[in-house]
Amino acid sequence: MKFIAFSLLVALLFSASDIDKLYFTHPTENDIEALIANMTIEEKVGQTCQITLDAIHKTDQKGQALIPEQIDEAKLKEALEVYHVGSVLNVGWHTLKLEEWKSVMSDIHAPYLKHEQNIPLLYGIDAIHGVNYTVGGTLFPQEIGLAATWNPEFAKQMGEVTAYECRASGIPWNFSPVLDLGRQPLWSRHFETLGEDPVLATKMGVALVEGYQGPKGDVDQFHVAACLKHFVGYSASFSGRDRTPAFIPEKYLQELYLPTFKAAVEQGALTLMINSGVVNGIPGHANYQLLTQTLKKDWGFKGFVVSDWEDFIMLHTVHHTAASLSEAAIQAFNAGVDMSMVPSNPQYKTYCQDMIQAVQDGKISMERLNDAVRRILYVKNKLGLFQNPMPDMDSYTKFGSNAFKSIARNAALESITLLKNEGGVLPLNAKQHILIAGPGADNLNMLNGAWTHTWQGLDTNFNSREETIYRAVQRLFPTPGMVDYQKGVELFMENDFEASRFDNLKAYQKAIKKSDVVVLCLGELPSTEKPGDIHSLQLDEKQKELVRLAKSANKKVVLVLLEARPRIINDIEPLCDAIIQAYLPGDFGGDALALLLSGDADFSGRLPYTYPRYDGVIEFYDHPGSVARAKSGQFNAYNPQWDFGFGLSYAMGMINGVRFAHKDENKGTFDIEVNVSNPNNTHIKMVVPIYLSDLYASTTPENKRLIDFYKVSLRPGENKTLEFSFDANTLKRISADGKWRAEKGTFEILCGTHKIAFELFDDIIVE
Repeated sequence: MKFIAFSLLVALLFSASDIDKLYFTHPTENDIEALIANMTIEEKVGQTCQITLDAIHKTDQKGQALIPEQIDEAKLKEALEVYHVGSVLNVGWHTLKLEEWKSVMSDIHAPYLKHEQNIPLLYGIDAIHGVNYTVGGTLFPQEIGLAATWNPEFAKQMGEVTAYECRASGIPWNFSPVLDLGRQPLWSRHFETLGEDPVLATKMGVALVEGYQGPKGDVDQFHVAACLKHFVGYSASFSGRDRTPAFIPEKYLQELYLPTFKAAVEQGALTLMINSGVVNGIPGHANYQLLTQTLKKDWGFKGFVVSDWEDFIMLHTVHHTAASLSEAAIQAFNAGVDMSMVPSNPQYKTYCQDMIQAVQDGKISMERLNDAVRRILYVKNKLGLFQNPMPDMDSYTKFGSNAFKSIARNAALESITLLKNEGGVLPLNAKQHILIAGPGADNLNMLNGAWTHTWQGLDTNFNSREETIYRAVQRLFPTPGMVDYQKGVELFMENDFEASRFDNLKAYQKAIKKSDVVVLCLGELPSTEKPGDIHSLQLDEKQKELVRLAKSANKKVVLVLLEARPRIINDIEPLCDAIIQAYLPGDFGGDALALLLSGDADFSGRLPYTYPRYDGVIEFYDHPGSVARAKSGQFNAYNPQWDFGFGLSYAMGMINGVRFAHKDENKGTFDIEVNVSNPNNTHIKMVVPIYLSDLYASTTPENKRLIDFYKVSLRPGENKTLEFSFDANTLKRISADGKWRAEKGTFEILCGTHKIAFELFDDIIVE
């Protein structure tokens, strides 16, 4: 009776036309419950429906979106008043200006602000390396490059800048970060991961979430809701093709693939997106055990779970676990997915009708529907949307600022990784004739990759900068005639796959003769998801031929790799005097590379994955001690091109020693101190990784595994002692009985060339 009286009291505060609607600007938990109690089934189902902007924008006679982007009031009215849609995403087909975003947001939020609706819309976007769908947004390295910084502070700063510029665009929800592990380099979204190691990915991922949402999870007008992607195992595709099945034993699911998500949930991440593929025969969108039991019950996740694009449909059309679209929606919703992203593009109406019928028929319980709506309203409330879904977009004066650009440039500087530098060919100097060549030499799109202005990142019409590698080097070495450019090879798409052709090869060979050093910028075109599927990791042969031609002319060759995943170069590696892994460094990658090539800055990036030597041999640094037998009969088959964590600098720091500061061999706790120094006459940054080896265990232990790291800055001649603390959680693994256990025995802690041993006297079961 008290609850009913409360609802009526709130309702009476409004005019007669609003009598059956409850309005709250700062809803409490009780207010949220009042809203849910006051909603019809149709209104509740609508909250679970997310439509693409395409469904409500104006189009021409051919069905193409008008430019500039405009909202069709009739379509919006139907979506809100008839189907009660709760969320909108996407950007049409290309990046928008701030003025366009302001117009879009003003139109879609107008019904709520006029009290025609009592629940605000939630807008989401893929701003995965900066606000890539707003003209003038600050573009950072893609996540794989961010991981190569080994510096969580940059992840946090990237999150903060991206969140600010999202809000400046009127967008409070970002579909990022990707927390899938990068353990299948063929996968087209490998560049969206934070590398192959769960500790590196966890620390970087948690820092990103903090940057997006704020340090305490209280999201203000400068922060956005994070969305953890793609729960779980999406990146482990057995074939390497996007959205194809993965097979992950429970032990490795628990040890490798789940920890990144669990830590980010504990950080307070508000939303989570589901794996589009299948793991161990169960589609991600139908996995009740993972979605409801593990995520919501065991981990206590309070936010909501959103599908990926049209993935309810795929349960019927691709995975074949549902005999109809309506059954697919029921299956996914009952498994624990709270919101369907584009349930039937653009005819979302069918989804709403099917869901309403399913609730009325008892195939979806009211309890489950209320739970989903409660979670969605919880997130909307945390974002402050009830109070004001439309902030003053003109007040975000730091958008695209020099301060933000400086952060992106510094992130690129610390990400780019030097893999080889024989004979001191680097740094370059102003007295050398330098040829900058290759398809990536004067191509901003190859610096950024996909999810840049357009989905695939191939359209050059929306680039706001022109500082490519060639232009940046030319600016740094301005003497006329000393820096030349030739493309040599052109990359293009043919029959859905990347192809190549020589581009004025005679001019390239002529330019080689005039040069002292040839800087070859090679790699791959931007691509992601299914369009990014490839047949082989081998780098394109015509690009390799550019290396051979330069070396046959007895020139110094510097290879710069612009790639979304490691491409095989074992045949041309000996021909290169220097090799740089640039990943996808973003808009400021050209600036950063020029500074590094010239020696005006030093390399401090380190590989976030094991770089393969052979196309058919995918290896990881944490391989078991008994690696595959080599033909010689010895257990020494592990032979990557470069190891995880590898990287060179012009001025290398030193790890001088490791010692225990404290250890308790009964409780499994220990503290260590690592002494590092800088013997150089210049400031340096160095990564200090701590590895653990479990010498004997009930299941075959890893060769070694990362347990912590720190990137330290050292002044010339400076010496520092770094402290690290660990507990039994550090030692635990899934033991033979399937439990998390720190097993008794001897462990070795490794840092640089130094080892110290730790003994655990008894098993410790760790929850």
